[in-house]
Amino acid sequence: MTTQRPPTIDPQAVRRWQQMPAGPSPWLHEEVARRMEERLEWIKLKPENWAHWEPVRGGLQAHALLNRRYPDAGCFVVEADKARTAYAAKKMASPWWQPSRWTGTAPRFEAPTDGAVQMLWANMALHMAADPQGLMAQWHRALAVDGFVMFSCLGPDTLQELRGLYQSLGWPAPSHEFTDMHDWGDMLVATGFAEPVMDMERITLTFETPQRLLEELRGLGRNLNSQRFPAMRGRQWHGQLHQALAGAPLRLTFEVIYGHAFKPRPRLPIRPETVLSLAEMRETLNQRKR
Repeated sequence: MTTQRPPTIDPQAVRRWQQMPAGPSPWLHEEVARRMEERLEWIKLKPENWAHWEPVRGGLQAHALLNRRYPDAGCFVVEADKARTAYAAKKMASPWWQPSRWTGTAPRFEAPTDGAVQMLWANMALHMAADPQGLMAQWHRALAVDGFVMFSCLGPDTLQELRGLYQSLGWPAPSHEFTDMHDWGDMLVATGFAEPVMDMERITLTFETPQRLLEELRGLGRNLNSQRFPAMRGRQWHGQLHQALAGAPLRLTFEVIYGHAFKPRPRLPIRPETVLSLAEMRETLNQRKR
């Protein structure tokens, strides 16, 4: 596993975040997933099998959209722990009276074996990973040759209003720093992906009250910054935050990065003598036939 990670991220805070009880998918994540699903129109490959990476936080409504797009494809659902896997299974179960319960392909709640899927879908997960390049390596192993990963995450301009507010109050940053999309593209190539395509858009949300703004943030994640406040804040600090928010426009900007990349055929190393395993030789011959 690589030691690279987004700037200022605290791996221990990531582990605590991953262990939190499952809940409804955030509205913003569902909206980003809906927009990302529309981008599948650009990709002609129809997967025989695909993997949904952490759908509980990434968007359970989006899972239904993907099932409608690929009704005959097998699906692997990958979650961080057993409790979240059970939650996903419960939410994805079709009622007994729906025909899809008896005619559709049931999802498999396990990680796919190496090379088992032609598409890996990961919505709004990468920016919360302690080791994002290691996570990309997992995606790369799961994909078959010529398969593709489809992902989204938050970019550096996210929460710029809240960052400015915290800075004016002399407080640590409200979140860890988010990675630029060009750096994500470089990491994809370094992991073994090819032809990465990256683009971004900004989504601005407005809120009626400071309470509603903070509620939305709690659903999206936690402050994973290694330089965050070292302990929980008291009522006085909380009241000061509400007062500061009430005196500013109640809006938050989210820079959303979209990316996809393909898993290329492996290249044989150029050496005076090349030794291949039987499995590697079969794969090389199959590639030439294709």
